[in-house]
Amino acid sequence: MSKGLPKRSEDYSLWYNELVKRADLAENSAVRGCMVIKPYGYSIWEKMQAELDRMFKETGHTNAYFPLFIPKSYLSKEASHVEGFAKECAVVTHYRLKNADDGSGVIVDPEAKLEEELIVRPTSETVIWSTYKNWIQSYRDLPLLVNQWANVVRWEMRTRLFLRTAEFLWQEGHTAHATREEAVQETEQMMNVYAQFAEEFMALPVVRGRKTENERFAGAEDTLCIEAMMQDGKALQAGTSHFLGQNFAKAFDVKFAAKDGKLDYVWGTSWGVSTRLMGALIMAHSDDNGLVLPPKLAPTQVVIVPIYRGEEELKAITEKANEFIRALKRVGVSVKFDDRDTYKPGWKFAEYELKGVPLRIAIGPRDLENGTVEIARRDTLTKETFELSSQPIEQKILDLLDEIQNTIYNKALQFREEHTTEVNSWDEFKDVLENKGGFISAHWDGTGETEDKIKELTKATIRCIPINQKEEEGECVLTGKPSKGRVFFAKAY
Repeated sequence: MSKGLPKRSEDYSLWYNELVKRADLAENSAVRGCMVIKPYGYSIWEKMQAELDRMFKETGHTNAYFPLFIPKSYLSKEASHVEGFAKECAVVTHYRLKNADDGSGVIVDPEAKLEEELIVRPTSETVIWSTYKNWIQSYRDLPLLVNQWANVVRWEMRTRLFLRTAEFLWQEGHTAHATREEAVQETEQMMNVYAQFAEEFMALPVVRGRKTENERFAGAEDTLCIEAMMQDGKALQAGTSHFLGQNFAKAFDVKFAAKDGKLDYVWGTSWGVSTRLMGALIMAHSDDNGLVLPPKLAPTQVVIVPIYRGEEELKAITEKANEFIRALKRVGVSVKFDDRDTYKPGWKFAEYELKGVPLRIAIGPRDLENGTVEIARRDTLTKETFELSSQPIEQKILDLLDEIQNTIYNKALQFREEHTTEVNSWDEFKDVLENKGGFISAHWDGTGETEDKIKELTKATIRCIPINQKEEEGECVLTGKPSKGRVFFAKAY
């Protein structure tokens, strides 16, 4: 299964692309730049969805759905928003096809031109705020806390499965508030929800930060983010939360009557994560043998593989396996018994290793005699013989799953810490960037011009201004001008 899988150290990009395909996560579709998410990949995304959806609802949000199509005029209402997305928009101009007169096939019917072109949503702020105008009249209607699970289209020219595709899946939250303070608090809360999800479920340590003005979401006054580090030392933006101020409320004339009777524009936020998290999950943890999945997001947490000769041995092993399955399901563990007779145990071991199943239990006739099973861990590729009389199997498995979740997180955290470097000179900056990679903590003079120049010279961007940034007088790593604190630079996906 993993035979011939490229090594990360030799070609990280090829390793990633091959792993996504061989582990049955996704594949390129017939539509250029779009992907087919296969059942195994989608089952991981479903687990992400379920946990995030639970967290959103726990913080008071409810789900809704808004149209896929956005009138072109809507995007014109918020100037910086349309400027930020104009080059990525797919545009619908006609609503009907017809057969060509020469019999060559179907063509666009020139008589079916739309009066106003429709944009396939790249994001939904405009269509949602046009709707909120009808929903919000009074302070009694606020706060409005809405999320939608949807697909969006951003016409990317260079694509990579999960990381950057023309169409992708995501959730987008859109909230409206009576005060600036409430909206700012919401923006911060959702960044922290994303960080909690990444760390507790994805086993992915993240840096909480604020985007620079150059990197801010188009139409926002402030953008908060979580940034993660991949095993090749590149950063990946794993989630963003935007304080929109009153920009979209003013663009769509969304006002409310306050308690004192005065009319004011509402304050807004938006926030989202996408199937890009799948790419982060793969690149942060997996190895040259295949996927390494944190147990909390693994579709199958435990697989049981029988090793037998003949029907009598299989029958006895199946009875024992069914005992384990009942016990494990009672405590919420997802488990699979693979008794297919079309593949040998060794082939099955390789398959589940490639697919990142956290624990594998092998049972043979000798195990039945001795009251033991062999348990193999995917994260460390180690095996142990477990005495069934020593403790209940379900407790042993629960303990191991917790240990694997923590081990994966701590390994990623250690990697990030080892690849976060403080620099104080331009030569040092370039040396670390080219020879070590990772996050570079450096002083910056706060100007967009310097930020653009560093990007032009090195392809490194300011990933974020850390939330916990300390006031620290210094000199910009490029210009030598005064700086009040360090920011995180990195090359990124």
